[in-house]
Amino acid sequence: MNVAKLSAWRPAPSSLSPRARGWLQNRGSLTELIQQRCRGEFRVKPVFQSWAKACGDELAVMNLRRNELAMVREVYLYCGNTPVVFAHSVVAMKDIRGAWRGLGGLGSRSLGTVLFTNPVVKRTPLRFKKLNSAHPLFRRACRKLQAKPPDLWARRSLFSLRGQSILVTEVFLPSILELSS
Repeated sequence: MNVAKLSAWRPAPSSLSPRARGWLQNRGSLTELIQQRCRGEFRVKPVFQSWAKACGDELAVMNLRRNELAMVREVYLYCGNTPVVFAHSVVAMKDIRGAWRGLGGLGSRSLGTVLFTNPVVKRTPLRFKKLNSAHPLFRRACRKLQAKPPDLWARRSLFSLRGQSILVTEVFLPSILELSS
């Protein structure tokens, strides 16, 4: 896991409001934090899970070749009827049969719950990036938005279990700021 390979992703976000910074830099379970703010109205809505190519800026991080397929899972985290986060995870084919084999059966359950309830899972430091329409995750995250913003903040980190990694990227939708942080 070479964190230097996350070069386009920064170790700290810049020019953020204190409220946005509270959401982005929280190292705990984002699922748990949203659940607390939504008072029982939290849900996970899967929108994609299949073998697919990783995004270009994920290849080096995951040690994948350009055309190599990985298991990609994408979900929206909702508070009531409002999507607040778009989450994207990538697992190399060799790791889906090992430590992360349960990923295929998550359905509408949160990956965060699995990651943060297992004390053996290790996490790299968060990395941040302001995504715009040139990034594929920006375009996918905006699918559920009525008005497309000029950019969206995202964070990502690698989680490892028994030497196998999963890359989790969380794209924060504008509605997250309406929840008290």
